[in-house]
Amino acid sequence: MNSKKEALFHNVPKIRLGDYITRSTVNNSNLEYGVELIEGVTNEGKFAAPKGNPIDVDLKPYKIVKNGAFVYNPSRLNLGSIAYRTDGLCIVSHLYVVFYLSEDGKKRIDPEYLFIYFRREEFYREVTFRNFGSQRPEFNYYDMSDILIPLPDISVQQKYVNIYKSMFANQQSYERGLEDLKIVCDGYIEDLRRKIPCEKIGKYLELVESRNDNLRFKIDDVRGISIDKKFIATKADMADVNLNTYFIIQPNEFAYVPVTSRNGGKISIALNDSDYTYICSTSYVVFRSKDAKKLLPEYLMLFFSRPEFNRYARFNSWGSARETFDWSEICDVQIPVPDAKIQTAIADIYNVYTMRRRINEQLKAQIKDICPILIRGSLEDGGYKRNGKFTEL
Repeated sequence: MNSKKEALFHNVPKIRLGDYITRSTVNNSNLEYGVELIEGVTNEGKFAAPKGNPIDVDLKPYKIVKNGAFVYNPSRLNLGSIAYRTDGLCIVSHLYVVFYLSEDGKKRIDPEYLFIYFRREEFYREVTFRNFGSQRPEFNYYDMSDILIPLPDISVQQKYVNIYKSMFANQQSYERGLEDLKIVCDGYIEDLRRKIPCEKIGKYLELVESRNDNLRFKIDDVRGISIDKKFIATKADMADVNLNTYFIIQPNEFAYVPVTSRNGGKISIALNDSDYTYICSTSYVVFRSKDAKKLLPEYLMLFFSRPEFNRYARFNSWGSARETFDWSEICDVQIPVPDAKIQTAIADIYNVYTMRRRINEQLKAQIKDICPILIRGSLEDGGYKRNGKFTEL
């Protein structure tokens, strides 16, 4: 949006959100609901099971959340930690803020339109601006109530909500397809484990310690590894870092982080399945298959992607302050190694899975990016702009 158009939108009549919402502090004081109903809110705007161990947690102060509730983390709202509940009752930490649309609010505001409004970078910037100067910024319920929202007629809201929901449904169908493909892959693996003796993979692997000593690769080529087992742009501060000691990761080579403690029970390991060469810190371990005809990298990565491997890696990590899964432990991993044709057939399914996973990530990014477009479109479509000027609805 250009600056002139932005200025026009500043003249749009707005509602004060607090006039149309009601806070809920109803908690689980009677212990009616157990740990299986605990949910948290992610930065992606979704409810998710907590990562921590809920054993011995006092559930009495936990807040009860029903369908139609908005739930957000007041300390992380600027990062996107707000969700709209549609999947039935759950309980959340007492630290979360829970609110619903009031009866008047339901007449004027489509809740999913409001959620789209919240899922925009512009909203996160407003939260950050309002929190400026606080030692520990917390966007409380009163801050949320003071938010001013430009609001078209509810019929216009619903029109743009339908666009959002159709895109979301498309993304969800892709996600369900991902799970189906993963089940097929896991089924093949379990069948092989019953039919073929397992072998230690160490004899099929070799370490790679090629370094970026000629500085051919730059900061843009530096990669880290997520616990989702993907290469990601590094989050480290690269100022004044000497890149000539960094390891080179060629296509079809693996890298992993030996430290597994404080990692959510997962090991960060990834296959470079791109056509690009990356570099990584020497704290990583880089290796490859000696002969891809005997052990296909994609087939091996399928094993590394399984939850069973995460558990195996954590169990076989050693140390005190930091537990590590050393190279020798990687070499001791045992898997069935069938002939190349069977590996290729299974790897083909896995490649379809990884391709669809990328598409799914792109779809999720598109859904997030379209939120501000939908809000702007709804305002223009709602009658605020007539003959170049905005008017009351």
